[in-house]
Amino acid sequence: MPELPEVETTRRGIEPHLLDQQVERVVVRNGRLRWPVPEDLDVRLSGQHIRKVERRAKYLLIQADAGTLICHLGMSGSLRLVPQGEPPGKHDHVDIELASGQSLRYTDPRRFGLMLWSHDPLSHKLLARMGPEPLGDAFTVDDLFAKSRGRKTAIKPFIMDNAVVVGVGNIYASEALFAAGIDPRREAGSVSKQRYARLVGEIRAVLARAIEQGGTTLKDFVGGDGKPGYFQQQLFVYGRGGLPCLKCGRELREAKLGQRSSVFCGHCQS
Repeated sequence: MPELPEVETTRRGIEPHLLDQQVERVVVRNGRLRWPVPEDLDVRLSGQHIRKVERRAKYLLIQADAGTLICHLGMSGSLRLVPQGEPPGKHDHVDIELASGQSLRYTDPRRFGLMLWSHDPLSHKLLARMGPEPLGDAFTVDDLFAKSRGRKTAIKPFIMDNAVVVGVGNIYASEALFAAGIDPRREAGSVSKQRYARLVGEIRAVLARAIEQGGTTLKDFVGGDGKPGYFQQQLFVYGRGGLPCLKCGRELREAKLGQRSSVFCGHCQS
């Protein structure tokens, strides 16, 4: 699933092509996504100018004059710019045609993504109860430490909880915990404030590096420009169970946490 860096990479890739552009029409070939595409999306969006392209957690918010298109890429979705008239493929479900002659094309083989229309997107039930952005000022050591008190859940699923902090998915949680030297199995409530301070810094650093590299290509992710991400080349633990630790050389271990595989170093993380 595209995680926060992949979604931010997409946002940065499509934003210059969308800002102040007028939408000429919306072509919905298959609206049966995780949530159905509104039947009147073409009516609502056609003729509107796009004013902002923002991100909240893993959601893209394409703000027009009269409302906002909420987009989620699901498990395998992508948004990219193509010339109008380019023949669609089997999984090209939605085209937003612009006055520039380009189309914003939504592709999603598994159809787990969504496109919804809202006049107040941050109050939508999908976004309303989310925690702070990990790269924003509201994500602080004090806040994370306070939320962790009394929590017996393992620290990895704790920092992956969108009510705690948004957008720290499986890949980047694994990498940040390794960089901070924290065993992902440790109870969140047992970690000291000093160690949380380091973890906050590493979460920020890992996500920032991933965004700079265009995200992580694990299967078929590409950014808004159609190019893959390269952060996978810098992964220390994710997907490397049984291989030598790149720091100490010992074999990396693997455990199930919150129904997800977690790879860690029993020597470098405690």
